Amino acid sequence: MLSAWAGALVPVFSDTDVSGTRHLVRPSGTGYVLAANHTSFFDPVLLIGTLHRLGLRPAVLATAGLWRVPLLGQALTREGHVPVHRGSRRAPDALRAAADALTAGRGVLIYPEGGLPRYRASHDRPPGRLKSGVVRLALSTGVPVLPVGHAGARRVSSGPLAEQLAGWATAPVRRPRVHVHIGPALRLDTSDHPLDDLETALAQAWSTAVSALEGGTEEEGPEGEDRADGKRGP
Repeated sequence: MLSAWAGALVPVFSDTDVSGTRHLVRPSGTGYVLAANHTSFFDPVLLIGTLHRLGLRPAVLATAGLWRVPLLGQALTREGHVPVHRGSRRAPDALRAAADALTAGRGVLIYPEGGLPRYRASHDRPPGRLKSGVVRLALSTGVPVLPVGHAGARRVSSGPLAEQLAGWATAPVRRPRVHVHIGPALRLDTSDHPLDDLETALAQAWSTAVSALEGGTEEEGPEGEDRADGKRGP
């Protein structure tokens, strides 16, 4: 149900386009990791909702604090999302739960930067250094990793708390443009420098998303780019 709600909210709070969806085509029942850059509190709604509208229901690794929110925690558990207890002895539990989901053939969405950036401006910045957990997960399971770069989410919500609340309140009127780009799958288990390769691929996916917002194009076939609202771009 959370995924469906997010899917309904994405077009309310943003004007979101998606490119690279051809890279999501995989044999049924095979696990995969989606590694995305993290820029704002709108990200979970953006990516869960966008993926839902594309027919995907990945398990999401998210901060364990969300499980303490009444009703939300129960919903997260019911949909099979994974709490991350950062800085505690329970931290490894998240990777074990993610590996179980992958073994069962489910996708897993992870934010390998490990947290939100600290700057307050509404513009985008390249992804930062990645934590090694996503690489360990890919190497232990042998599943492919798809880099997911997005740009524009900070136009919905960024800055100090008051500005973030104002951003959320006005977003349905402003409907900021957001672009999500899905890059080609990587096999990190065959790489000599898996973390470096993933950082390069995620930076490229983010750069493609930024270029799309600035008026560039991403080839998606003769009909144009896929959109999170299920339509095709002009």
